[in-house]
Parts: sequence; structure tokens; C-alpha cells
Amino acid sequence: MEICGVDPLVKDELYKLASVGLCPNLNGQITMGLVANPPKEGEESYPLFVQEKEAILASLKRRALKLVEGLNALEGVTCQTAQGAMYAFPKLTMPKKFTDLATAEGKAADAMYAMRLLEATGIVVVPGSGFGQVDGTWHFRTTFLPAEEDIDKVVASMTAFHQAFMDEFR
Repeated sequence: MEICGVDPLVKDELYKLASVGLCPNLNGQITMGLVANPPKEGEESYPLFVQEKEAILASLKRRALKLVEGLNALEGVTCQTAQGAMYAFPKLTMPKKFTDLATAEGKAADAMYAMRLLEATGIVVVPGSGFGQVDGTWHFRTTFLPAEEDIDKVVASMTAFHQAFMDEFR
């Protein structure tokens, strides 16, 4: 917004008011305080905290394993087990017909693949070409954060897309 002809003191107060929106809200501040200082052994809420934390971590592990297993089942795709981060970073071996098309259009093949995946399935992945990968290799970054009840559907959608993609360009 542009403010013209307004007293500088009023302008400063408007700027301060707008800046308040950049700060975390009270709920966010309380949550971060709890994250930084979780319940300790012996406290009343500690058993429930441990139970919930272990359930969340176990769910993330199951989702990661399902996603990586699904990616590794795809033709021309290899993926290491996700460790530490909430991402998988599979390597794609692209058909020459497709990489030639991408080159002709002046695009990175993995970026074109990612856009086609998004358009066909609604699944967003980040092309590896944005990460400074080795020339001639293709990757994308994806996450296993979809809800556990949805991860099978995500893997199935990616599988169907990839099979159709390979059929088209093989």
C-alpha cells in the first residue's frame, strides 16, 4: 500500500500495525514454547506426550517406507531410504525421447516431469534441477507428509502416472 499526504507519525503507526501481522500469534508462541520445553519424566503429562510422540514418529516411518518402496517399484526410478528429513529424493532415468523433447523446449527434463505429474495427479514435487544436480541426471524431491490413510493413494497415483509416462515416451 502507498500512503501519501499523511503525517509521518501516523504513517509510522500504520507501518507498526501492519508489521504485527508478521509476528507469530499467541497460539503459535505457546506451541513453540511447548516444543522447546516438552514435558519431563515424572510430570503428569509425560506418559501421554511420549505415547503421542512415538505414534507420530512410527507413522512417519511407515509412510516413508511405503513411499520409497513405491518409488523403487517404478521403472527407471531408484530411491534411498529417507533418513532424518521428511523428504525422499528419487533418481529418474528418463527415456531419451522425453529428454530430447525437454531439450527442444529449453526445459529441464525433471522440471517437465514434475509439471506433468502435477497436472495429471495434483501431486507437487520439486525438480532436482533446482538443487544443482550433476548434469545428465534427473531427480525430484517429494515428501511423505500426506496423512497415513492417504499415502497408499498418493503412491498409486504416482505409479499410474509414471507407467503412462513411460508408455508414452519409451
